[in-house]
Amino acid sequence: METITKITKDKGQFYLIWLSSGEKLRVSEDTLVRQRLLKGQELSEEMVEKIKKAGSYDVGLQLSLNYLSYQLRSKKEILDYLKDKEILTEDRKKIVIRLEEMNLLDDKIFSESYVRTLMRTSDRGPKMIEQQLKRKGLNDEDIQHGLTFYTMDEQVEVAKATAEKAMRRYRTKSFKDALQKVQMHLMQKGFNREVIDLALEELSFEKDEDQELDVIRKEGDKLWEKHRKLDAYKRLMKVKQGLFQKRFDSDLIQQYFDEKELENEE
Repeated sequence: METITKITKDKGQFYLIWLSSGEKLRVSEDTLVRQRLLKGQELSEEMVEKIKKAGSYDVGLQLSLNYLSYQLRSKKEILDYLKDKEILTEDRKKIVIRLEEMNLLDDKIFSESYVRTLMRTSDRGPKMIEQQLKRKGLNDEDIQHGLTFYTMDEQVEVAKATAEKAMRRYRTKSFKDALQKVQMHLMQKGFNREVIDLALEELSFEKDEDQELDVIRKEGDKLWEKHRKLDAYKRLMKVKQGLFQKRFDSDLIQQYFDEKELENEE
């Protein structure tokens, strides 16, 4: 037999039942009232187990409701959360069923909400969002349901904004190299080739020759210094090869070397 030595208030709507053995049980207010638990009351082992089971379900349900109060969650997220909180396996399943009955848990609705949020607030394309939804435990049907709300037009708009930002980051590259890196960046973000082509077509990035020449000068001078120990011809070839590998325009490369030749004459 066990004896309740004291009952104290815990966080939220929970209470701690302190037993004579030193063990403590966390229960909801509902369980406390329903089982008429009082200080000094004697409990059989069977009753203790019953309280534990009732406490696991009630505590898990209350924790889940609190967890859901911040934002929508997937079934897997709820199950993982309850596992972390050491809620019994059988109670986790019952809690998920109860939350579904309360219309608080629905992976199809979660998928739609998740996709709508990310397409408004992030730079991610459908493929990346699909991967994220899979990690959250959604099945293919619910994932595809959510992705239907990410229309082609909206994908292109997000891709355009992402491409513009990326192009600014790659402004120290050659125009061809920067354009290729922007395309790769968009693919990594989860956009398909059709969306990428449409986005870049609408943006119509144009090469700024003055800016490109400035970049060539900086890159060329670095290479020129790097190969300073070589004889004049080999040094020239190494620098030229390096600039071509960086995909700079051949006419602008030649202009750089013309300028270099004038410097040497001076």
